[in-house]
Amino acid sequence: MQKNFLIQYATVFATGLICAGTSLFAETVPPHETVSLKTAGFKIDFQVGDDGRLYQRAIGANENERLQRWDEVYPQWGDGYIWEPALEVVHADGNTSTALKYQGVTRTNLVAGIELVRIKLGDPAYPFEVALCFRLHHDRDIVEQWTEIRHQEPGPVTLGHMASTSLLLAPTNLYLTHFFGDWVAEMNPTTEQLTPGTKVLDSKMGVRADQFRNPSFILSLDGPPVENTGRVLAGSLAWSGSFQCAFDDNGRSVRALCGVNPFASAYHLNPNETFTTPVMIWTWSARGLGEMSRKLHAWARDFGLRDGHQTRAVLLNNWEATGFDFDFKRIAELYEPAKQVGTELFLLDDGWFGNKYPRVNDRAGLGDWQPNHQRLPDGLAPLAGEAVKRGLRFGIWIEPEMVNPKSELFEQHPDWVIAQPKRELELQRNQLVLDLTRPEVQQFEWKIINDVLGVPDISYAKWDCNRYLTQPGSSWLAPDRQSHLWIDYVHALYALMDRTAKTFPNTELMLCSGGGGRVDYGALKYFHEFWPSDNTDPMVRVPMQWDYSYFFPPMAIASHVTHSGNRPMHFACAVAMSARFGMDLDLVKLPAEDKAVLTGAISAYKRVRDVTQLGDLYRLESPHGAVRGALNFVSGDRTRAVVFVFQLKDGQALPVRPQGLDPAGRYLIHEANPAPGRAALPQEGKTLTGEELMRDGIIPSCAKAVEACVIELGP
Repeated sequence: MQKNFLIQYATVFATGLICAGTSLFAETVPPHETVSLKTAGFKIDFQVGDDGRLYQRAIGANENERLQRWDEVYPQWGDGYIWEPALEVVHADGNTSTALKYQGVTRTNLVAGIELVRIKLGDPAYPFEVALCFRLHHDRDIVEQWTEIRHQEPGPVTLGHMASTSLLLAPTNLYLTHFFGDWVAEMNPTTEQLTPGTKVLDSKMGVRADQFRNPSFILSLDGPPVENTGRVLAGSLAWSGSFQCAFDDNGRSVRALCGVNPFASAYHLNPNETFTTPVMIWTWSARGLGEMSRKLHAWARDFGLRDGHQTRAVLLNNWEATGFDFDFKRIAELYEPAKQVGTELFLLDDGWFGNKYPRVNDRAGLGDWQPNHQRLPDGLAPLAGEAVKRGLRFGIWIEPEMVNPKSELFEQHPDWVIAQPKRELELQRNQLVLDLTRPEVQQFEWKIINDVLGVPDISYAKWDCNRYLTQPGSSWLAPDRQSHLWIDYVHALYALMDRTAKTFPNTELMLCSGGGGRVDYGALKYFHEFWPSDNTDPMVRVPMQWDYSYFFPPMAIASHVTHSGNRPMHFACAVAMSARFGMDLDLVKLPAEDKAVLTGAISAYKRVRDVTQLGDLYRLESPHGAVRGALNFVSGDRTRAVVFVFQLKDGQALPVRPQGLDPAGRYLIHEANPAPGRAALPQEGKTLTGEELMRDGIIPSCAKAVEACVIELGP
């Protein structure tokens, strides 16, 4: 697993300031001292004003413009500042004001090209301090930013707002792209110009927090963003709980305040404890969205997910074949057909557990994680061992955070669930959320994970989470600490995920939340991939995977071939090949012609997956409202490439022009897994230079709706 502490980000900050007032730190801090942060493409200068506060010039602003109080780098509530604050504190004596002055900076070179910068601020009236932390990756134009808050007051202080970042940008021609959705309709983009007022993107759901909005966005400084030109700044908050990204436009600058949602989340911080905010990941590009994504993908493969330089196996899930209705024999019968088409990994989904309340539907059994004696009388080990004998790895589905009221666990420990006293229990998918702030629940969930993943021959797990919070009450937390639930739950969850990843370093993990309800780098660093949506219709997945790819590398986007939408098998396979290939199919009942197409697609996927998963992505033609979508991947040495064309409506076979090739390189053109009965690729077998291919393009073999063409380019 990568050492995530090496994550670095570059940022775009230009700064300077001239402020009136008398510095309270005049004896120790030179007036107008500047702290510079630089990466290959960016620079930001924080500067100390005459009043001892630290300021920032907005990105894109006129450097000669006089800076004012609203340009403070991390504004605090209650002492003159009147706009949306980054920090709101009630001190131990009840004082609701905070005044932070600059106290110094430390810089540490972690490894070559990666620097940690800590800017220390303190309140002269209280032993209260804030550290603004930046890990800079100088060559990547990526900056990781967070805030550490600490005090030595005589009692607890209460944190209201505690932003991870408080970045200033000039408001002129500034556009925001953000993403909204719901179950089976995740990650829909919208782009709008930011105007005076406050635009808020947030989640108040605590668990499965990304279902309706994703905590990743794009800020474009030169009008609506495009792929290959213009200045863009991507933000991605590494947090799996309730979040808020607020863009406060006062007409002179726009402040991007991102972090834990302050709603119902007041946090009581004891003396000598440190509150560390979630990490905010910033990625800068002066050449549009494509370069932005390639920088972020490269960082993610190194630091943002597990084993980011290992290609992903071909997976088959049993769910479409069996649902809840299976036993040992039924599952074992699926192994040989799976092996025949080229499957490498078999995943046993929901329904394998529960005895007093068997998991024969979604209304019972969650929480009772013992193999069902009727279905699997000898447990999971023989079933996993049988898969390994057939040359398949074996994986298992778990949902450790949840419980059905109809379960032995709930009968024994009704106080372990998150619920509000004096209110009737509200169920979603017939289940409740276990209270991870409770130590006994933490121990229970770890035991379940350890017992299940410790079964011999289990080397993969799908970690699911199928509901969010609507009655956020904890019988464990004290009455005056109920607002801690939203934050402490996530911290306990991360501790559980971290322990799982460290205890089972060779076990591959899928991050799932009833689809895209938990898609963020806070959780993803413990996982290999995520499940973007329960909607597997490939016509839906083409634009959806396009939008996820702004922030997440395709190797982390699980894409399965199914019968959803009744699309042609060839089209469904091509869509899955462009991400992390998997299947939810009953191979026993699959028609021979579809099985042949599937087998060919798996063979082609294995041949090109090192390029599609480890190479650079170039988005060529947006599928949104278009006749077709197209993209290509290029290997690190630029000797190989793979082009995908997805025909969404009837049209003409117009040239598709790949990007990122070596202009002087020579590339043999070959269609991977061509569709049966369709005319061959017009340029099949020809060798052209990268310059010719990028200039003149390739005529794909598809022109009708729901057709696809996958083209290999190589030596």
